[in-house]
Amino acid sequence: MPSSETILVLAEPDDEPQVQLLRKRLQGVQIVAGNSAAALSDPARNATVLYNCSGRLELFREVSGLCPHLKWVHSRSVGLERTLFPELAGSHVVLTNGRGVFSAALGEFALGAILYFAKDFRRMIRNQSAEVWEQFDVERVEDKTVGVVGYGDIGRAVASRAKALGMKVLGLKRHAMQKPDAFAQQIFPHHELLRMIALSDYLVVSAPLTAETRGMIAKTEFSTMKRTAVLINLGRGPIVDEDALVRALTEKTIRGAALDVFDEEPLPKGHPFYRLDNVLLSPHCADHTSDWLDNATLFFAEQFERYERGEKLRNVVDKSVGY
Repeated sequence: MPSSETILVLAEPDDEPQVQLLRKRLQGVQIVAGNSAAALSDPARNATVLYNCSGRLELFREVSGLCPHLKWVHSRSVGLERTLFPELAGSHVVLTNGRGVFSAALGEFALGAILYFAKDFRRMIRNQSAEVWEQFDVERVEDKTVGVVGYGDIGRAVASRAKALGMKVLGLKRHAMQKPDAFAQQIFPHHELLRMIALSDYLVVSAPLTAETRGMIAKTEFSTMKRTAVLINLGRGPIVDEDALVRALTEKTIRGAALDVFDEEPLPKGHPFYRLDNVLLSPHCADHTSDWLDNATLFFAEQFERYERGEKLRNVVDKSVGY
């Protein structure tokens, strides 16, 4: 049965397979894809749903302003710091995101980073390349402590995998949990961040970027970390004070860092992170599995089917707090 809704999809040419997947899944729905306001200005007059598949912020903002009947916007991304522009934040348009779609892959990346440092894989690779036979001691991760800053969907994906290895998990949440958690042994309130950091052998950052979390991990936090501790950032670059992190890594007041996100992306040539041998650097692709784009598109399709049935959407964003 044909739908009365019109979906605008902000997509680049490389996203055409996802657009076709969406059309196949949502047959009977008017779907118009484009990467310019000119191409979308006419169908925008009747559009009720906007899916920002990969559109630039400027385009997203411009096209949304062309949609007088817009009811719902979905962002493929989890992070919303560039999506919540003032007009959208102050409107009655419902906003959802891709929370949960990428969590498993990010949880696996965190686990890989933990093992990378515990087993000193960099040293193994360096010795192999130099044809050096050099035995050395490695660490077990069992009984080590993982502190998770931002104990949401990604944080719990990290926690479930860490617990499976026998690690102790601590979490930090803005709001108290209503019941005991299956993975974390203790949940700390926001104001006890330093207390949790002091106990952590691995500190995983998986919080969203908001005014509250920007610069959350800085000089004081690094000075509180154990000298043997490792920072793993899966959230957003600006949550961590980059200059303070470089100093901590250079002076070896912490053991190392595994980073998937940065203040500036792509990371500029000549940046210290490229040269530091205690950094594991991922170019913001820790969740880029072979099917990540399809999974993100199918999640939006499932969301639209809920929307059509009048059911509650998943991942509705509280625009006042930014997640």
